[in-house]
Order: sequence, then structure tokens, then C-alpha cells
Amino acid sequence: MLFRGACVLGGVFLAQAFASHALADEGIVGDPAAGRKAAGMCRTCHGVDGYARIPIAPHIGGEPAPYLVHQLTAFRDGTRTHEMMSVVAKSLTDQQIADLAAWYASQVALASLPEGVSEDAAPESCVACHGATGLSELEDAPNLAGETVMYIDTQLKAFRTGKRSHEIMSAIAADLSNEDIRSLAEWYADIDLKIEPAK
Repeated sequence: MLFRGACVLGGVFLAQAFASHALADEGIVGDPAAGRKAAGMCRTCHGVDGYARIPIAPHIGGEPAPYLVHQLTAFRDGTRTHEMMSVVAKSLTDQQIADLAAWYASQVALASLPEGVSEDAAPESCVACHGATGLSELEDAPNLAGETVMYIDTQLKAFRTGKRSHEIMSAIAADLSNEDIRSLAEWYADIDLKIEPAK
């Protein structure tokens, strides 16, 4: 497999965390307990602990809070669109976004590769940001461990076609064939993900 545009520029992801830092600058701090209550609206797709219940929804338990804040803010403000998430996020306040992010980030994501598989075989273009085991290495990069092939395939193709836009991901996805995308999706989908509930 040939994957160009390796994520060595991973630090640029941090620039995407402005929404989270803006909330912090405004004195808005997420309350996990309040976020758990608000998560009732999320549980059908993502589960109350962040383990997705449907194959097209991502696991969000244990995601970095800045990533969750950034995505929810993008859905609310229309810079990212989705038929369900755009509707759900539209009415969220900054405080509710911070609370939801704090709740889901308080879960603990644990990932393990299949038996006999080495981290050295992980996709070179992904590990700097998403980790060899699919757990994020950066504040504003999502975990990919245990996501379904369908979900990862859909998102990478969205970056490739311009339906989604990101300074790093758009450039990486532009060079990926359908076969490359499938291979990347299968690597992360084969990783076993467990989410330990927040205590």
C-alpha cells in the first residue's frame, strides 16, 4: 500500500482545537455530571458511555474533549453537516457542548490489536495522529480503534471528495484509492475497543 502525506504535521491538528480553547477562555468548563444527563439525546446512536450502537455512528467514549467540542461546535454552526447531528447540535449551548465533551472524555478507551499483529504494521500515514492502536495521539484527532469499516470508509471518502474538509485529512485522503481506504478502515476496525465507564 502506498500512503502519501504522512501525518508528520500532526501538530497542526491542535490548531483545530480553537473552539475548545475559546470556551475555556470564556470561562466555560465542562461538567461531566451535567454532560451525562444531556447524553440522553446521544445514547440511541452513540450509547450513554460512548460505545456506538449503530455501525455508521462513531464511538465517542474516551475521545479527547477538545475534539468533541470542535465537532459539536462545527455541527451546530454548520461548518460540518450531517442529517442527524446538524439537527441535534443546532440547539446546543456552549455550556452543553462543554458538558457533553467532558462526560464522554471522562470515559476510558482501551484498545488492543488482534493476536499476532504488531504495531509496526500500522498504517504509516495515520499513526502520528491516530496512534498504531487507534487511540488519539493529539487533542483534536479522534480515536479510530474499533470503528466500523463502514464509518471509516465513509469519512475518508468524504474528505477525499470535499464533503468534509480538514487541513491534514483532506490532503491525505486526496491520494487514497478505494482499496487504500478499505485497507485503512479494516486495520482500525479489527482493533478491539473497550470503553470503561467513568467512575
